[in-house]
Amino acid sequence: MKRSGPLVTLLGGLVLALILLSFNATTGTRAGSTSTTNDPPPASAAPSPSPSPSPTRNSPSPRATPSPPADADYAGRTDDDSAAIAVTLRDGKAVAYFCDGRTQESWLKGDVEDDGGMRLTSKDGAELNGTLKGGSVRGTVDIGGREYGFTAPETGESALYRATANVRGAEVDGGWIVLPDGSQVGILKRDGKAAAAPEIDPETGAVTVDGQQLTARPVTPESSS
Repeated sequence: MKRSGPLVTLLGGLVLALILLSFNATTGTRAGSTSTTNDPPPASAAPSPSPSPSPTRNSPSPRATPSPPADADYAGRTDDDSAAIAVTLRDGKAVAYFCDGRTQESWLKGDVEDDGGMRLTSKDGAELNGTLKGGSVRGTVDIGGREYGFTAPETGESALYRATANVRGAEVDGGWIVLPDGSQVGILKRDGKAAAAPEIDPETGAVTVDGQQLTARPVTPESSS
């Protein structure tokens, strides 16, 4: 009975050691798991911001260079049907002729604006103010203290003619307007005395004055100067 005491003590120590080892192993595993579970996840790299597009400036659209109205010829009558008007445009300039076919006439000239506006003047003080729009020149002529409204549509061919010459010792100066319907209005002056002009041939400009044949030629701003 005395010998069993140490043996029991030894066995009790071994059991205690086994329990402690088992406890440590379990505690260590749980600690490791807890440590791994609680570690914060690695921070992911923040995406770099995309570069903002640089502001672009809209380039101004090129502006079309204004150009004067196209070369053309216009002829018509005054609103009261008492006279005729012819206007010839060439390279941004105009020449016009006002004629009542009896005693009153005037040659006018000046510049034409890009928008078709025109102010033409004459040496005798007459003035034409008009605007080219829709294939016609519409405006007024101030002459002899009176204002005449007029409309002159495009003719498609020369409408204004003039002839100057010396006939039988007299200075002859004639002006003609050929209207769209083919009719003519003109004045022929002999040494400054006005009278109705004989008709010309629009195809050739031929006209007979006091038995002498003359040639009436189309009038342009350049030739009128």
